[in-house]
Amino acid sequence: MDVVNQLVAQGQFRVLKVPLGFIKVLEWFFAIFAFSTCGSYSGMFKMSVECKNRTESDLSLEVEFEYPFRLHQVYFDAPTCKGGNKDRLFLIGDYSSSAEFFVTIGVFAFLYSTAALSIYVFIFDKYKEKKGPLIDLGVTAVFAFMWLVSSAAWAKGLSDVKTATDPDKVKTLIPACDVEGNHCREVHDPVMSGLNTSVAFGFINLVLWVGNLWFVFKETGIIAPFMRAPPPQGKPSPDAYSQQGAYEQDPYASSQGGYQPNYSQQGYNQDAEYGQGYGQQGAPTSFSNQM
Repeated sequence: MDVVNQLVAQGQFRVLKVPLGFIKVLEWFFAIFAFSTCGSYSGMFKMSVECKNRTESDLSLEVEFEYPFRLHQVYFDAPTCKGGNKDRLFLIGDYSSSAEFFVTIGVFAFLYSTAALSIYVFIFDKYKEKKGPLIDLGVTAVFAFMWLVSSAAWAKGLSDVKTATDPDKVKTLIPACDVEGNHCREVHDPVMSGLNTSVAFGFINLVLWVGNLWFVFKETGIIAPFMRAPPPQGKPSPDAYSQQGAYEQDPYASSQGGYQPNYSQQGYNQDAEYGQGYGQQGAPTSFSNQM
């Protein structure tokens, strides 16, 4: 317990709250759901073979099958309606390759998610210092592609399994069903809801791993130089505005002064000239001398 408590104390569990760690937790859970719903499946269907001679009939013929769906190895004993004898018949098809491939990808995705979460929590600093993000990006891309291939292959394999285990299809394998007077019918269809869920989980994992590519790519730092904000443009200081305003007003003021005539000076000069000329004519001057 002391070792566990020490590890928990040293762990950086806050990384699980950010998208990089949280999406890895989702991948861990959905990988378990994907391979468990497919790998633990077992199904069964029932048929009824009714012969002319009722004593030779089998009204509850059960056929069981399971993962990895090597149906060509699944057999059942069907009545021949001839003296109580029975024929051993086999189903058709081997779909183990797509099913096992899907389960294998799910198991490896679960193991890698576990290892990645451990690295994120306990040695995240060393993960970022070294080439951890680049390796993580490459492995994530591989798993995203593998989920695409395995999910598509298993979806096609499941469709073939449904066809091969359809009682209407299986009864064509029984020779007694082709004899007039005998009647063959289905009693119980196989339940495929678990396998349908496994295909859905496969494509959900595909979406999660493809989306995780972006968050891992951001940790590599490759995009960092392209996300820098542009440098702020220089703004002129208030002094520059005042100097510019003063510079623009001075020419305007001087231009106004140039166009205003000096009426006082001009009038003074005119009066002086007029007085001087009037004195030279003799009238004002003689009058002042007489006074």
